[in-house]
Amino acid sequence: MQSTIQAEIEALLFVAGNEGISLAQLSQLTGLMKPAVIEQIGVLNKKYVADEDCCLEIIVTNEFYRLATKSKFAELLKNYFEAPNMSALSRAALETLAIIAYQQPVTRVRIDEIRGVKSHGSIQKLLAFELIEEAGRLEAPGRPILYKTTENFLNYFGLHSLDELPSLPEISEEGVLNDGEQNLLDLFNETLEDGE
Repeated sequence: MQSTIQAEIEALLFVAGNEGISLAQLSQLTGLMKPAVIEQIGVLNKKYVADEDCCLEIIVTNEFYRLATKSKFAELLKNYFEAPNMSALSRAALETLAIIAYQQPVTRVRIDEIRGVKSHGSIQKLLAFELIEEAGRLEAPGRPILYKTTENFLNYFGLHSLDELPSLPEISEEGVLNDGEQNLLDLFNETLEDGE
C-alpha cells in the first residue's frame, strides 16, 4: 500500500513538471489527508537522497512540490544545455517559442492545448537558452506559471520589439488557425530568413 501511494505521488510530481503540484492537489488526487501526503513525500525524498544512483530530489517552492535534479548534477546539466547552439533548437521548441511569443503571457497548459502535445521539454530548453522566462502565475486553480519571451529572444531574432513580429493568420472564434496547414513555425522561419 505504502509503495503504491509513493509511486502515485512520484508520478504526479513527474507529470507536474517545473510548475509543481500543490499539497492540496496531491491530497485530493491520492485520497490521503495532507499530513499523510507530507509524510509520504518525506519518505520518498529520503529514499532519493540516500540513493547515490538517483539524480532526483523533491523541493518545495511557493507551496508547490516538484521533482528536481540534485545540485551535484548542476554542472553536467549546464554543459548539456550550453553545448548545442541556438540552431539546434528542435521544431517542437520553435513551435513552443512561437506560441509563447504570440500568446504571452501564457501557461504550459495553454501551449499544450495549441500544440496538441506536451511541451514541458521544449519549455525547459527555452528557459535554459534564456529565450523565455517566468512571468508570474495565473490567478486560477493550481496557479500555473505564465511564460513570456525575453530580451535575449528579441536579440536572437533581430527584433527591436514584439511589435515587429509578423502578423498572424486570421484565427477563428475557436482559437484555431483557419488555414489548417499554416504553422506558427513558418512565421519564425520567415523572420530568420529576413534577418539573415
